[in-house]
Amino acid sequence: MGLFAVFEAGLLKMRCHLIDALPAVGGQLTEIYPQKPIYDIPGAPGIIAEDLVKNLLVQIEEFKPTYSLGERVEALEQQPDGGYLVRTNEGTEVICQVIVIAAGLGSFEPRKPAVENLEYFEGKGVHYMVKRPEQFRNRRVVLAGGGDSALDWTIFLADVAERVTLVHRGDTFRGAPDSAEKVFELAGKGKIDLILQSQVNALGGNGVLNEVSIVASDKSVTKIATDHFIPLFGLSPKLGPIADWKLGIEKSAISVNTVDYSTNIERIYAIGDINTYPGKLKLILCGFHEGAIMMQSAFKYVYPDQKLSFKYTTVNGVNPF
Repeated sequence: MGLFAVFEAGLLKMRCHLIDALPAVGGQLTEIYPQKPIYDIPGAPGIIAEDLVKNLLVQIEEFKPTYSLGERVEALEQQPDGGYLVRTNEGTEVICQVIVIAAGLGSFEPRKPAVENLEYFEGKGVHYMVKRPEQFRNRRVVLAGGGDSALDWTIFLADVAERVTLVHRGDTFRGAPDSAEKVFELAGKGKIDLILQSQVNALGGNGVLNEVSIVASDKSVTKIATDHFIPLFGLSPKLGPIADWKLGIEKSAISVNTVDYSTNIERIYAIGDINTYPGKLKLILCGFHEGAIMMQSAFKYVYPDQKLSFKYTTVNGVNPF
């Protein structure tokens, strides 16, 4: 969301400086699932996450944003002209007229299911995210979960791993219906194993993972040989210093006005997964929309003596402004 917001700002002749606690731009797409296919980007079906980030960087290159990577914003100080001084944990100071928080889920850690020996096998066959799909090539993989990540990775790894098993405690999925349908189709064709109304309850192995134990709703237990176990139950967000900025917080997210995605503090906006409002959908597509609307509002603070009266477009692929 932040990268696309830079593009929208550039079209309006506003310069941006990006601060990210991670060592590279791209947020969750870069850090958590760089090889995951993303399906909700218009005109780019099934684009790989890291490729989407690369495309966004190309898109904003002409606007020459600057970066402070591997730094976390620690404090904000409002200036006499209404703008802000932003200070990071590394001592970097940035003067700006508008602050846009596009922090995703904030700082986060995976939600860990109650599985015996789970932490013992971390790094020995247990993974909470898929960064390098090739490490699962021709290996046996068990995934657990019922959301989009579990469905998407089951579909993707079906063509990579020797055998994929998806375990879900229900018999319907929370993820996209189309993805759920594809998973059922793969199971019907025998390309994956789908175990419903069941949960992984224990892991086993001698130094490295080689077995998962699965308990069904009728209390029966089945053991499956595997090389990798990937529990995908979402992330537990933590706002970090953002929680101390006197913003309106609701269930670890920042409340915004959907007119322009402004917060309760003037000149501070929040877009993407970090914000919340009635009807919120946590989709990349929605974050792009929020960024576009938000920058139209931010314009009045950067150029208070100008009226935003023109509409922008491209001519033969060239930005006319």
